[in-house]
Amino acid sequence: MESFEPQSQPWWSEPTPRPKRSYIPLGAALALAVIAGLVGSVVGNITNVGSLINHRVNLVTVSNSIERKPDSVAGIAQRVLPSVVSISTKTANGGGTGSGFIIDSAGYILTNNHVVEAAATSGGSITVTFNDGRTIGATIVGHDSSYDLAVVKIAATNLPALQFGDSDKIQVGDTVIAVGSPLGLSGTVTTGIISAKDRAVTAGGSTGESSFINALQTDAAINPGNSGGPLVDSTGAVIGVNSAIASLGSSYGSQPGSIGLGFAIPINQARKTADQLIKTGKATYPVIGISLDMTYSGLGAKIANSATGIRADSSAMKVGLRVGDIIINFDGKTINSPDELIVAVRAKNIGDRVKLTYLRDKISHDVIVTLVASR
Repeated sequence: MESFEPQSQPWWSEPTPRPKRSYIPLGAALALAVIAGLVGSVVGNITNVGSLINHRVNLVTVSNSIERKPDSVAGIAQRVLPSVVSISTKTANGGGTGSGFIIDSAGYILTNNHVVEAAATSGGSITVTFNDGRTIGATIVGHDSSYDLAVVKIAATNLPALQFGDSDKIQVGDTVIAVGSPLGLSGTVTTGIISAKDRAVTAGGSTGESSFINALQTDAAINPGNSGGPLVDSTGAVIGVNSAIASLGSSYGSQPGSIGLGFAIPINQARKTADQLIKTGKATYPVIGISLDMTYSGLGAKIANSATGIRADSSAMKVGLRVGDIIINFDGKTINSPDELIVAVRAKNIGDRVKLTYLRDKISHDVIVTLVASR
């Protein structure tokens, strides 16, 4: 007979009870989750760092050189910069800075009169700094407030002089480059175009006669310190001497600095004046022998109603001009203000014969007047 081992538990008995579950408070669970996340992140980053260390990174280097043509801005700047200098003056009342450029290899440098005016009138010192940082003292050869030009000389030879262009041939829209030391930042190069020609601009220093310039207008950035530096054309030839900038009026907060309205003395005029300053130490300019009413607000330039309105034995007297006459045209150019007439006359040469139109009692008259040297 077969025997059977008794079952330890009948098939119908209650199932074995499950172990009791342990419950973790919610706050503790969240804390553990955050910790687990941080640990996972650290482990993952360690793995990534390892992969970066073991991974070989190839950085590509380009060895191609940039081709800069001689007539590019960079090419022109490279040729012009060695001839442009910074000029600093020191007087008992302070000092100032400006720019200049070499016009003769024997050490002659052209700049604005207002850059060196204080040193010229008070016996101050002048220092010239080259683009490579070399400095040397300078002396004044001559200066002229009427054209706002001056020539200084340094004891050096074989200097790289700039070439003069022809400012009469420059056209509105032509590309130009201004070089100088705006705000003392030497070797600064800015570009722009000729925005206008024959702008009547009054400039100069705080003392002496005002300078009346038949200026070239440019939108190349010109700031304080650019004064006296060259304005060159697309060939690197000088076509102007940077001299003045326009600034916003009080209604615009009297904003200083470049606002796209810079003015340069045409080099054709500057060259004549520089030649006179080098040869004689002073410059002359053409006149017709009248004094103007600078307060006149109508169109044209009115001869002042004063004893000095018409100078004795002047060209104006010889052609019959009288005090109170209003000049409305000079050499084919319409005259809108006294400044425009002064600028138009000074842009001419001594000895030129020019057609002049004036109004007397609202009747127009034409005369031919000969320009003579100022006295």
